[in-house]
Amino acid sequence: MASYRSLARNHDFTALWIGATVCELGTRITTFALPLVAYALSGSALWAASAEAAYLLGMVLMLLPAGVLADRCHRLRLMRLSLGTGALLHATLVGAGLAGRLTLPHLLAVALASGLVAGLFLPAESSAIRRVVSRDELPTALSQQQARQHVASLLGGPLGGALYGVARWAPFAADAVSYALGWALLGRVRTDLAPEPRAGADEPARPLHDLGEGLRFLWAHPFLRVLLCWSPAANLAVNALFFVALLRLVEAGFPAWQIGLAETAIGASGILGALAAPFLIERFRTGRLVVVVAWSFVPLSIPLAWWNSPWALALASAVGLFLNPAGNAALGSYRIAITPPELVGRMQSTTQAVSMLTIPLAPALAGALLTLLGGRDAVLVLTALTALVALVPTLARSVRDVPRPADWAPLTTTDRSPAHVA
Repeated sequence: MASYRSLARNHDFTALWIGATVCELGTRITTFALPLVAYALSGSALWAASAEAAYLLGMVLMLLPAGVLADRCHRLRLMRLSLGTGALLHATLVGAGLAGRLTLPHLLAVALASGLVAGLFLPAESSAIRRVVSRDELPTALSQQQARQHVASLLGGPLGGALYGVARWAPFAADAVSYALGWALLGRVRTDLAPEPRAGADEPARPLHDLGEGLRFLWAHPFLRVLLCWSPAANLAVNALFFVALLRLVEAGFPAWQIGLAETAIGASGILGALAAPFLIERFRTGRLVVVVAWSFVPLSIPLAWWNSPWALALASAVGLFLNPAGNAALGSYRIAITPPELVGRMQSTTQAVSMLTIPLAPALAGALLTLLGGRDAVLVLTALTALVALVPTLARSVRDVPRPADWAPLTTTDRSPAHVA
């Protein structure tokens, strides 16, 4: 398996990864600031929550059509169109802020449009990675993506808060600059990211047929079918468990700095896990690694029912998040490896859209259980739900029997990645 050092010699992946990392950091700064600015403009907690909800809604709405576009259009042009549009959108907020004319409708419109832009970028990026790296490099490449997300999550909040303290429009200025830098960096990619040739290319476009083709492929493959069922359930259970633990700390009156330190420790553990992911993926069977990750939060969360402390939350979540990047990277790379290149965009967009569907429900479920059952019983119920969900990959042979990446070759599609320019 490729190491981080050898992957760094892949010019096109490096340009793509750095550009996407800069944009990810800018996006985290903005998503942290959006509720704060919305509340400052409206004085309403409901409108504050609606700003981030608008962003997530836009992303989910765009993912499925974006998957079709990623398989039918030039991926580099799609990604640069997405980043260029994002820069312009946030520049309008900066201009309105400087002129003293920033309004809530403008903010919500940009939040929704930014979600659409993000949804357009993600499937195109996944298809591009399949083209610019070899099959052996996929696990390490996706591990670097996991590291990117954790670094952005760790730094986005503090930077967003600091910039918001300077001016309401300052976080959006940083995001506009990040989009512009990402657009420039993607211009350095040399690999041809045009779509794969296909039969009937001269026929009129049939988006619904193309989308259906991707869905049929997903449902016909046992491994991908299990993921479609398991991912949204796991996201609901684990995120609700985390929200209950966080809300209990707030209710108990722990100071914000202690809660913040716990979240920092969790984020740092995710970064370390992403760095260790290639080592774990190479040495353990992918199926068994996924099963271990699925169960990792269960024994760790039980003490949270009786020990309501920021340090207990940090310990339980940090251990789980240390393993999580390896599970995500292993699943993601195997998923891409078994998918024909001409279907990667639709496969990725569909799995991402389905897995995200339950995330907005997690805070509501956490709040309801906390209100009805109290803190201890809410944690125990969600721990039991997490265990129930973990049975899905455990009992599924299509997941459990996936071997290490070195043994994937007979199970995957032919590697048609061209040689990259080092």
